[in-house]
Amino acid sequence: MNLQKAISSIKIIAITYAVIGILFYTFQEKIIFNPTKIEPESSYDLKHAHVPVWLPVDESSKSFLAQFNTTDTFKKGVVLYFHGNKGNIKRYERFVDRFNNIGYDVWMIDYPGYGKSTGELTEANLYEQSLQLYKLARTQFNPDQIIIYGKSMGTGMASQLASVRDCKRLILETPYYSMQSLIGMYMWMYPLKSMLKYHFYTNEYLLKVTAPITIMHGTNDGVIPYRNAVRLAAILKPIDEFITIQNGAHKNLNDFPLMQQKIDSLLSK
Repeated sequence: MNLQKAISSIKIIAITYAVIGILFYTFQEKIIFNPTKIEPESSYDLKHAHVPVWLPVDESSKSFLAQFNTTDTFKKGVVLYFHGNKGNIKRYERFVDRFNNIGYDVWMIDYPGYGKSTGELTEANLYEQSLQLYKLARTQFNPDQIIIYGKSMGTGMASQLASVRDCKRLILETPYYSMQSLIGMYMWMYPLKSMLKYHFYTNEYLLKVTAPITIMHGTNDGVIPYRNAVRLAAILKPIDEFITIQNGAHKNLNDFPLMQQKIDSLLSK
């Protein structure tokens, strides 16, 4: 009887394991990405003045780019801002003023399937989109005027771009070591390397970034745990910095004076 119970328990565990694995593999896009779409004829209803641009990615897709321009007479450069996994440009518009007030334009792009952007949401397409954005920026700015900024999920795209193109600085807000390591904190029992469609090897990209890197992460981050992100500190160059914000969570780092002061300091130089 005990043997039968053991066999039944093993079967239940195996079935549960398989079902969870299949569900994750099938719906991982919905787990990783949480876009808000906007109909082509609709408006983002952005409060800040901006110049909308359609950026071609390939023959079948294009990305919506919002350019928030500084009103400063002397323009220092541009921040290429890669936002998080939720919503669209509208959700992150509130972070624009900080950069505009220091003399930087902010160019923010929506990923495929976000807002009005079209195309297939793949890791390769996200990198290609980032590259096209950089190429457009280079028509107006020199590399030493370009800040690449990544927030949350966007830190993967920002890191990859900075690893293949020159910039003044790479700034990462609440990054992850890699997507596999992040999800592996909860699904360590699965072969994630073969299951994941999105890897975002931030750790590998940072090794190839020649520009100074600044990372900011809070100790109370419940989305991307601090212990995952702090692993990046070990691979940084001597000129780079990992800034720990005590009691900072995933969504409130901008409320901390330390982060505000650091951004002002970096961009004012």
